[in-house]
Amino acid sequence: MKQVTTTILLTILLSMVGTKALAYDIEVKNDDGVTIYYNYINDGKELEVTRGGYSGTVVIPEEVTYMNRTRKVTSIEYDAFYNCSSLTSVSIGNSVTSIGGAAFYGCSGLTSVTIPNSVTSIGNNAFLGCYNLKKVIASDIASWCGIKFENFDSNPLYVANHLYSDNNTEVTALVIPNSVTSIGDYAFYRCSGLTSVTIPNSVISIGNGAFYQCSGLTSVTIENNVTSIGSNAFDGWDLPEVISKKKNPFKIYGKSSEYFRTFSLNTFNNATLYVPIGTIEKYKSTEGWKDFAFIEESNGSGGTPTEPSKCEKPTISYQNGKLTFNCSTEGATYQYSITDTDIKAGNAKEIQLGVTYNISVYATKAGYDNSETATATLCWIDVDPKTEGITNSVANVRANPVLIQSKGNVLNISGAPEGAEISIFNLSGQKVGSARAISESTDVITSLQVGEVCIVKIGEKSVKIILK
Repeated sequence: MKQVTTTILLTILLSMVGTKALAYDIEVKNDDGVTIYYNYINDGKELEVTRGGYSGTVVIPEEVTYMNRTRKVTSIEYDAFYNCSSLTSVSIGNSVTSIGGAAFYGCSGLTSVTIPNSVTSIGNNAFLGCYNLKKVIASDIASWCGIKFENFDSNPLYVANHLYSDNNTEVTALVIPNSVTSIGDYAFYRCSGLTSVTIPNSVISIGNGAFYQCSGLTSVTIENNVTSIGSNAFDGWDLPEVISKKKNPFKIYGKSSEYFRTFSLNTFNNATLYVPIGTIEKYKSTEGWKDFAFIEESNGSGGTPTEPSKCEKPTISYQNGKLTFNCSTEGATYQYSITDTDIKAGNAKEIQLGVTYNISVYATKAGYDNSETATATLCWIDVDPKTEGITNSVANVRANPVLIQSKGNVLNISGAPEGAEISIFNLSGQKVGSARAISESTDVITSLQVGEVCIVKIGEKSVKIILK
């Protein structure tokens, strides 16, 4: 009997090798009745989502109450949803700031993820093996690896190592937004179907093997702000042309770096390297670049003329009484229109003053096509309506400035008092979205379509908005 018991125990132990046992501090059901597992972090003051048997739709809340104690959910642990192949949709609460490496590794059934603008880091292999992930609503991403990303904002987000699956033939076009500053090691490793890639000026570094074996690419453009390119970044296939906009080239791994070459040997020997006018001698004397057998100067568009570039769509912000427009297109100027909706004259006994301004702006530059028009609504919310009054013919009203911008079906609201209830209604009075204001900026997802009109209610303030 002792021998049988020992054998059974040994079998159990062996079956656990290589498998992470489920371990968690608490389990709590969310508003939908789905159990989510958490560990305490930050000396027990916050919570982190940890591993569990997740399936279907999972909504990660902003905060959790357990034993009469309420804590913020601020992170998703490394491999928290590892191999949850029955998981189909995830919505992450606005309090989460980090998503751990391999967090959704192997979630082959996952089709939709909502990532809030509070997230500032995504770990390695976070979505590796998510073959059916087709839509991500995220604050800092435009379009990667055939996945549709919407509502990206301005916080820098690192494109992490191996963020998506390798050997991906579904990927055809890649547009990296201006919020991204670094492309990590093997970020788009073996995306062999990729035929076009746009790397913005914001990117300063490209990691090792970042585009290794992306054999569908026929041209690569290195923007002027890039300061480093890792080993094998564009190796594993042969490029017919490389365009560099760098006026002062940096060192890269050349032909003599047999196992670390930035470009393939055939690219160095046969591709044409196009460099800015007046810089060819610099490239011919810089390590790595000098190994290109064919170097020519151009206007930054390679060997063939291109259509005029389009100015990037500007952003709108408001602070300390000033509206600010920004555009990543260097040297762009701004054409704006600002109208207010306050009543100018009338004969009513009472007047509701909205102090609301509708703002539209586009960027323009000689030789460039005008950018898309950015729109926003600026209004003021009374801090305490009961204290309003006019003293010596001067209005004395304390108010918070609030900037409202629409991006598809998502409204971004900046400046609302933290904790304020934000409700979105259609013109029939039905609620189509809601959230509580967090920190400086809040995204509210609605069920409306672009072009529809909605009513945004923040506290007692209501503003009419057209979704752009």
